[in-house]
Amino acid sequence: VLMEKKYYVYILLTVDDTLYCGYTDDVEKRFEKHKQGLAAKYTRAHKPIKVVYTKEFDTKSEAMKEECRIKKLPRIKKLELINNK
Repeated sequence: VLMEKKYYVYILLTVDDTLYCGYTDDVEKRFEKHKQGLAAKYTRAHKPIKVVYTKEFDTKSEAMKEECRIKKLPRIKKLELINNK
């Protein structure tokens, strides 16, 4: 049985208490890349501590749309998302 690939939007908490949002098809692997400083310029400067939010999608397009929507949210709305998951 072929497993359907899933996509995820995730939010990371960083050492300086900022939130970073991204999307991936493997949250754990992506988080490791962020910790190694290999994933995004932002997380090289703001070291990620943990994944505080994930949401699953069936398509890459849906995940990218949600990532875009979350990135535009003010911090307070991102925190609401995280707290209401």
